[in-house]
Amino acid sequence: MKLVSWNVNGIRACVKKGFLDYFNEVDADIFCIQESKLQHGQIDLDLTGYFQYWNYALKKGYSGTAIFTKIKPLSVSYGVGDNESEPEGRIITLEFDKFYLVNVYTPNAQRDLARLEYRLQWEDNIRTYLLELDNIKPVILCGDLNVAHKEIDLKNPKSNRGNSGFTDEEREKMTNLLDAGFVDSYRFLYPNKEDAYSWWSYMNKVRERNIGWRIDYFIVSNKLKSIMLDSEIHSQILGSDHCPVLLEMDM
Repeated sequence: MKLVSWNVNGIRACVKKGFLDYFNEVDADIFCIQESKLQHGQIDLDLTGYFQYWNYALKKGYSGTAIFTKIKPLSVSYGVGDNESEPEGRIITLEFDKFYLVNVYTPNAQRDLARLEYRLQWEDNIRTYLLELDNIKPVILCGDLNVAHKEIDLKNPKSNRGNSGFTDEEREKMTNLLDAGFVDSYRFLYPNKEDAYSWWSYMNKVRERNIGWRIDYFIVSNKLKSIMLDSEIHSQILGSDHCPVLLEMDM
């Protein structure tokens, strides 16, 4: 089974930059996107063979997530747990026969950390939710989690210490999640791989020089780590300030 996650930073713009070429070439069983940045009816994606599930933000042109899957899920939910009124369209959960898939676009703490407290509460809520699901069946969490967990996960850790996405508090929340029974698929398979990033600033020549951050993840239940075949970062794929990440499982 092949799963892909990509923060497209606006699906309408990304489609104009080759999204469908990559989508058709990678031929994923399940394809998740974040930051779709649209409302219902603003795009008609012809994805033959895929069921489509969208979660739109109330605010126009902001946030949003979607999942395209060849396998019809047993159930679909939006938001966290019983709270399906989450207004920013940041989470979709699909239940399949053998696992739950949770697609998430984690809130950014913002440059001045104005949203850090909200972000940390979000992390606690998500961890509780994932553990509840994991008690029923294993979980695959994917998406733009807006944190570089370890120093190896960004080019300039010293100068970014304390900045949004690399605060001690955000990194600790990721550690807490992994310690609760989950594994970062890429670091599990490639613990010492350097210069592996999934996001780059739009500043001049930053991507060309690979001055990036790894903030897009597939996090899986420990119960599933033995059937992970590969975890990839497709940094050659343009169309967004993020690149797609891929997980292959022996399902």
